[in-house]
Amino acid sequence: MRRLCVFCGSKLGSDHAHRRAARRLGALLAERSLGLVYGGGDVGLMGVLADAVLAAGGEAIGVIPQALVDFEVAHRGLTELKVVRTMHERKALMAEIADAFLALPGGMGTMDEIFEALTWKQLDIHRKPCGLLNTGGYYDHLLALLDRFVEEGFLSRGNRELIIVRQDVAEMLDALAAHQPAPGVKDYDREPA
Repeated sequence: MRRLCVFCGSKLGSDHAHRRAARRLGALLAERSLGLVYGGGDVGLMGVLADAVLAAGGEAIGVIPQALVDFEVAHRGLTELKVVRTMHERKALMAEIADAFLALPGGMGTMDEIFEALTWKQLDIHRKPCGLLNTGGYYDHLLALLDRFVEEGFLSRGNRELIIVRQDVAEMLDALAAHQPAPGVKDYDREPA
């Protein structure tokens, strides 16, 4: 693993533990010589994370659509800022240049991005590890919903297990680095004839 793509909130959130985790992740990425690939913003947890990487002397690559640059949320101090036309291009480029995906706490955009990465893994479009940093139990309800998907027959147990979940930042980086690439489980049902 050379570069980690991190999805996280453009807001700070109400729990300061999320900011501490973003700062810790940024410091550890730099310490382990792992580059950050992220959404390119200077706001919310995104900004906290990028600033922590840069403060520790690490590489921070932002990928941002022009519309968000125009909205004045682009981080101007990054190692590299790649400006694209659309959100679709943003996600595709982030996936191309990163070796793993991680979601910190965030909202709808964060969910969109990590679930697209997980769906691509499930479909064997890539074999890169995907993780959720479950700081303070932030993702507990989402994990319960995924378990419900399994119970109801809409998600296989194998694909549920594609998601690496940890609460500790260092343990998460270790788990992502130790990941053994495996194909997703292509499972679907057809109505009996």
